[in-house]
Order: sequence, then C-alpha cells, then structure tokens
Amino acid sequence: MDILERQTSQESALDESVHPVLKRIYAGRGVVTEDDLNLDLAGLYPPSLLKNIDQASALLAQAIIAKENILVVGDFDADGATSSALFLLCLQSMGHQRVGFLVPNRFEFGYGLTPEIVAVAAERKPDLIVTVDNGIASHEGVAKANDAGISVLVTDHHLPGNSLPDASCILNPNLNDCNFPSKALAGVGVVFYLMSALRVALRKENWFESCQIAEPNLANFLDLVALGTVADVVPLDQNNRRLVKHGLGIIRSGKGRPGIRALLEVAGKNPQSVVASDLGFAAGPRLNAAGRLDDMSLGIACLTEDNPSRARQIAQQLDALNRDRKQIENDMQAQAMLALSHLEITELDQCGICLYDPGWHQGVIGILASRIKEKYHRPCIIFADAGDEEEGEKMIKGSARSIDGLHIRDALDAVATSHPEILKRFGGHAMAAGLAIKAKDFPDFVMAFETVLSKELSEDLLQQKKMIDGELNGDCFSLSFAGVLRDAGPWGQHFPEPEFLGEFLVINSRVVGEKHLKLTLQIPESENLIDAIAFNTAPELLENELDTITLVYRLEINEFRGNYNPQLLVDQVVGFSLA
Repeated sequence: MDILERQTSQESALDESVHPVLKRIYAGRGVVTEDDLNLDLAGLYPPSLLKNIDQASALLAQAIIAKENILVVGDFDADGATSSALFLLCLQSMGHQRVGFLVPNRFEFGYGLTPEIVAVAAERKPDLIVTVDNGIASHEGVAKANDAGISVLVTDHHLPGNSLPDASCILNPNLNDCNFPSKALAGVGVVFYLMSALRVALRKENWFESCQIAEPNLANFLDLVALGTVADVVPLDQNNRRLVKHGLGIIRSGKGRPGIRALLEVAGKNPQSVVASDLGFAAGPRLNAAGRLDDMSLGIACLTEDNPSRARQIAQQLDALNRDRKQIENDMQAQAMLALSHLEITELDQCGICLYDPGWHQGVIGILASRIKEKYHRPCIIFADAGDEEEGEKMIKGSARSIDGLHIRDALDAVATSHPEILKRFGGHAMAAGLAIKAKDFPDFVMAFETVLSKELSEDLLQQKKMIDGELNGDCFSLSFAGVLRDAGPWGQHFPEPEFLGEFLVINSRVVGEKHLKLTLQIPESENLIDAIAFNTAPELLENELDTITLVYRLEINEFRGNYNPQLLVDQVVGFSLA
C-alpha cells in the first residue's frame, strides 16, 4: 500500500481564525474559500432545480387535498427506512393521515416496486403509490400498478437505465436531463426536497389555513436526513454536508427523533456529542439489521415512534438483530477468507473477486463484499441463493462493491451489453450495486465481469493508496485541537476524516478484547503522553513488547464516564520495532 499526502494546487483564502493545520486539511478536500466552508441551510440548492419537482409536488398536493389513500413503498436499507419515515411524518405534520408504508421483505419480494409487491399493495386500495429510494428500474411494477388504476410517483437517486418506467412522475437528480447540481443526494435527500416543494404547493392552495394547522418546520426533520445520507455512504458534497451538519445539530440539541437517540444510546454513543461517523457505524448498522435479517418495518417503527420508552425497546430489538448479523457475517467472512487464503495481494492477478456459497445469508452479502474489497482492493461481488427460480433455474443474488476509479453499475451494464443472456437484473450506483443471475451462469458471469474489469482498471487503480494529511506537531495532540477537528466536519464519503502519519515511542501496551491493542504513546517533540487504540491487531503486535511504532491514525475525543481526553484511533500500523 502506498501512503501519500494529500496535495492541492489551490492556495487557501480562509480567514486567519481557521487553524493552519485545518486550512491544510480543508485545502486537500477542495475547501479554500469562505463560500466553500459555508454550511448554512440558506445555501442549499433550491428545489426548483430538480427536474419534475413541480409536477411531483402538485401530484402529491392534489392527492392530499382530495384525501386520497397514499402508500409509500420503500427500500429495506437505512436510506429507505429514513426516506419512508420522513415521508410519513411530514405528510402527517401537513394534516394528511391517509398515508401508510410498505417495505418489501427482501427474502420474499426482492428489491423495488416489483409486480409481486404491487399485488400486495393493491390490497390496501391506494390511490397513489410513492416509491422512496427505489423505483427507477421498476418497469414491470409500475406497469402493473397502472393496469390496476393506481398512480405511481417514483422518487429515487439510483442511476436510470436506458429507459424509464411509465410512472405518473419521476423525481431523481440523476435523470439524464436533470440539471440539479448535487447528483449525490441520497434517497432521503430527494424526499426532503419533495417535502419542501409540497409545503409550498399546499401553501398556495391555502391548505394550512383551511385546516387550521401550522406549517411544519422541515428543518426539524433533518436528523432523519442526516442518518439516511451518512448510512447510505453517498458522497458528502457541500449540499449533503449542509443537510448532515444541521441534522447532527438537531440530535445534539435533544430535539431529534426518539428512535435515533435510542439507536445511538444502545450503541454506547452520547447523542449530545454525536458525529457523522456515529450515524454511519453505530445507528446505521442497527437500523440496517432489520432489513438484513428480518423486516425493515421494525426500523421504520423505531424512527417514527414518539414515545421514548417504546423507541428504546425497539432500538434494543434492533441491537439484538445487529449482534446476530455480526455473528453471521463473521462466519461468512471466515469461509470467504479461507477460500481466498492462497491469494496474496501481490499474487492476485485477477482484477475482481466473485464468490458464491449456497449457504450464505443474502442479507449480509453486501457487508461481506465490502470487507473483501477493503482487504484485497479489488471490486468484489458476493452471491447467495435468491430462494426462487426463473425458467426452471435456480437464481442467485449478488451484492457488488467497487474501488475508486471503477463505476460498478456501468461495469455491470457493460457485462449486460456483451452478454445479455446472463444478467437478469441489476442496478445501483458508482460504488455499490445489486444483481441477479441464474446459478448455472455463475462461471460465465465471472469470466465476463473479469473481461470488463481488465479493460477498465489500470495497474495504478489496482494499487491501494492511503491518503493522509501529513504529520501533526506536538502541540496538536490536545483535547482542544481534537475538538477543532471534530467540529470541522461533518466528515464522510469523499470528504474523509483527517488521518495523519506519525512515529511514536511506546510507553505501555496491553491487549484488550483478545485482539485489540491499547497503547500509551509518547508524543513526538514532547514529554507528554497520549492513549491510542488499535482494533483487530496483527498477532505479532499483540504478542511482543514494542519499542517504537509508526501509525496512520485519527485524532479523536474519547469520552468515558464523563471524562474527555484526546485519543489516537489507529487505522494502520505502518511499522514497529521491538523492545
């Protein structure tokens, strides 16, 4: 792995009040002016820039005024859950009670607005179906809804195919002719923009006056937007950072949804000091566990619950599901690594990794694909049995994860173009995608996928790189500077949390939890000490007494029993010497 310091050709024009190290960090992420740094909500791109936003809001407004039955059909991940919850809560706050939700069980219906889920939805007699975080590829499902006399409004953020479903309206920033500047909106972000336009449409109809209700302050729902945006790992461009920053502020103030607070607390996180990574690595996985192992209706119930005690009970159920998910994942990962044990990164000639095991859990294959992608720095697709047949043949589902430089959905599209008989269904975006093939076609798919990758991936792209923000001098290892870094976010996808390189003298080390290493280090150019924690440490570090250690690390604030101290979170051990 190459360790490279972030470079920028742009000179920072930020105010002198900004810490010089933070200026360097920002410049490495393209933030060099006060406008780049501004995350006020007033700077959000206006809803009017979204193609079809007027038609979509008018369609919803007409349904509300006519007191029609509206049914939300969501996805079974955190983005889908927060999108569904946001839609329900906003419509209820606008005085419409005839709104419900339906989330396909991934094991019975698969992803999106399928004909099968439309048949289930029709039993509820909706006048309007609204998809959230799905629908852009649901041609057959939309057609079935149309045949049943049910209008469909598609809201999605995934990339469209060559043709669009015949919906009454489609709202998606990634439509080919949509000029919305932020293509990185998550599904929940699209719903937030729709709700903003809907409020305006209802205001023009004097809806709030006639119903004698106050217009809702939609900023109060940004905690849901922040959770869905971070958990879906979409790029945190400036528009998304605005949404996430203010959502985090709502949670910290204690005014957020009881369910989000409960999810953080069962994960051992303090909502008053929550950061974006807590949403991504604590709240998000627990919410996702419902869709992976059970039914995302439980997750949506948690997010929409107003009673803190009941929200806590549901969060505890989700926490238990997440523990089950971890055990399943660990077992699958052990099997996968055994299958790949003969491979070393220097010997891995193929450009991609595809694995299939009929015993693997289809709800966990995405996580496993991410783990293997990270270890081998190769695009990875993990397959599991789909539990159904097509044309008398067993089907398998794949979950794909990519590396920087390869658009995984486009790669699958190239496979579909060259081998149209293999790929039955696929969809997704740049870094993640899903697909379905016949089990018997797995070997042919692997060859076709590898052929595409060999054309798309250069040797340079296959070389793993760790980008860092240089080294820190001694006076930066402080609680105050750690606070500066924490508050300088939100950090996330494509706006990564700062990481630094440094060599330290090891004063003390001890093993915790069997495979983690707790360190006391001497700060360079100082007699002061600082704690560090390295998770899932290599055996040679656990079994030997260390003299010096060279680390790639993040500077964080460790909170324990009301005490706050700076701490290094080790990302990678670059080198060490023994005592």
